[in-house]
Amino acid sequence: MMSTLTTEPAGTNAVKPIDERCLQCFLRTYNRLFDKFEVKQKTRDRFFGFFDIAWKQNAHLPAPQIQQLLNAEFGRLVGQGDPFFTEKKENNAIALELYKIIKPQVQLSSDSFLMALRLAIAGNVMDYGAHSSFDINETIDKALKTSFAIDHSVELKSRISTAKNILYLGDNAGEIVFDKLFIETMMHNHVTFAVRGKPILNDVTLEDAETVCMSLVADVVSNGSGNPSTVLSSCSVDFYEEFRKADLIISKGQGNLEGLIDLNDNRIFFLLMAKCDVIAERLGVEKGSFNVFNPQKMQ
Repeated sequence: MMSTLTTEPAGTNAVKPIDERCLQCFLRTYNRLFDKFEVKQKTRDRFFGFFDIAWKQNAHLPAPQIQQLLNAEFGRLVGQGDPFFTEKKENNAIALELYKIIKPQVQLSSDSFLMALRLAIAGNVMDYGAHSSFDINETIDKALKTSFAIDHSVELKSRISTAKNILYLGDNAGEIVFDKLFIETMMHNHVTFAVRGKPILNDVTLEDAETVCMSLVADVVSNGSGNPSTVLSSCSVDFYEEFRKADLIISKGQGNLEGLIDLNDNRIFFLLMAKCDVIAERLGVEKGSFNVFNPQKMQ
């Protein structure tokens, strides 16, 4: 499927102003959290006062950077620096149980690479930022039967076979288990798996990587940032060096896409489920579709 994707010149790290629909998504997320922690109305009002000022003063920033500001303020007001801690533990546990069942099926598949790739993208549904609920089993079934809306999987497989250093950018807890299975299936000796530098939404951290034993299949590094994305300007010097030296970068999820898509970097392949209208429209695909693509191949 051809896309109307537009990109900026390589290396500019240009971004699009925030879409109003992203703000509505933020509001839904924080209202759910306020209900979860039974936060008093006075505190809610203070947060939403900050919310109104923060997005207006930073409307030129991409959604993940505004989310980082909101998350910090939520933590300060509510005293919950990791509000999805319980959900992350539960999702990791659910995914690890599925892993025991699915791994033998992948190993016996006539196309282990493609099956593991589909499962990795299906795992992207485990996102409390974009969804209030999801059915991972239903999504796995759909991913194994549905064609990719944008399909550069053959090119990705070829690039993996020739890459010297692969950088894999993780997205969500739970999902990380399916990333591990995909990395195992790659059978590549030099894969580095990157996580967030601190808790943000249900994004992966070093603790999640340790829980699922990611270090058995990849070197694990922190990007040094509390952003729910990979925005290079907010990442650590050490991570930037990992990013620079990689000759193939696999970027999981919408958050990472929002931070990197306008780099127009030929090294990057994006793997994601288009979970909202904003991203689906940007890619020229249907909401709920599964995608694996390199932006330069879409021009």
